[in-house]
Amino acid sequence: MGVCAGIADYTGVNALWVRLGFFLSLGLTGGMTLPIYLLMGLLLNKKPAHLYQDKREQQYWQGVRQNPRRTVREVRARFRDVDRRLASVEHYYVSSNPRLAEEIERLR
Repeated sequence: MGVCAGIADYTGVNALWVRLGFFLSLGLTGGMTLPIYLLMGLLLNKKPAHLYQDKREQQYWQGVRQNPRRTVREVRARFRDVDRRLASVEHYYVSSNPRLAEEIERLR
């Protein structure tokens, strides 16, 4: 039914470990997880065929689900890096082109 694979995909954990956890829970709960598994298999939506464009996107979204705060820090760091590089490019062109520097100053 794909429940363990879906949980593994959602969390980024290897499906083998999720399946092993399920079988261990069957033994520990006296089989109570089996009806839950069947209900989940019947009621939950199927995963869309083209949910992720590539492996990097899949890893990104799994990381977001695992630790949203870390992901926000990473996005902020990327924006800071882009801002720093953009300032460097601006500085290069402004310092070598006085007419452009005057235009930029007028726009500010």
